[in-house]
Amino acid sequence: MNVRSFQLSDYRPVTTLLEDVLSEECYEQTMEAFARQLSWDSELVLVAVEESEVVGMIIGTIDNNKGYYYRIAVHTEYQRQGIGKALIQALRQRFEQRNVSKILITADEHNEPVLPLYEAMGYASNDFFRSFQKLSIVAG
Repeated sequence: MNVRSFQLSDYRPVTTLLEDVLSEECYEQTMEAFARQLSWDSELVLVAVEESEVVGMIIGTIDNNKGYYYRIAVHTEYQRQGIGKALIQALRQRFEQRNVSKILITADEHNEPVLPLYEAMGYASNDFFRSFQKLSIVAG
C-alpha cells in the first residue's frame, strides 16, 4: 500500500469511495470541503493506493496555524488493515513539516465512529475539535 498526495486522476475513484462509505448528508458536506481544500492546498489531501486502486483517503486543512484532520474514508473491504492509521500518520508528517501549533481532529457527528481510531493512535479527547464555529473549508 502506498500513501501519496491526491492527483487529478484520483477524482473519480475518490468521489466514488466517499459516496460508498459516507452518508448522503456527510458526502455532500465533505464534497464541498474537499473542493475548497483542493483549491487551497491539495498537498493536504492524501490517498491510499493498493495495486493501483484508491482504497482510502484523508482530507486535512490548516486553519489559524492549526492542523485539522477533517475527514477520513477507507473502502469497507480494506478497513481494519492499517490504512486509516497510515493516512493519519502521513498527514501528521505534513502538518509537522508545516510547523502547525497544534493538531486537532474535527469531531462532528459524522466523525464520531472514527474517533476511537485516533484515540488508539494516542490522541486524547482534548485533541477533538467540537465547535459551532466551522472550519474555513466547511464555511467557505
